Amino acid sequence: MYGGHEHALRQTLIALAAGAELSEHSNPGEATVHVLSGRVELLSGDDVWSGMTGDLLVVPDAPHSLRATTDAAVLLTTVVTSA
Repeated sequence: MYGGHEHALRQTLIALAAGAELSEHSNPGEATVHVLSGRVELLSGDDVWSGMTGDLLVVPDAPHSLRATTDAAVLLTTVVTSA
């Protein structure tokens, strides 16, 4: 995908089997998750956002995790800000 460590914009294709989870982590900057197929849940504290094919989820600026409720593929887009 476009980007890499020499660019601020980074895109990563992530495939998850049903029930798989990316454990809680923080943002390196602004981020979105575009659900390419399947269903996912984006969790942050007590908040849960559900997404299915075609949905675009805005990643909160707080620790969060991502869980696949079915086999899923998502496109994670981040803009890494300088500290």
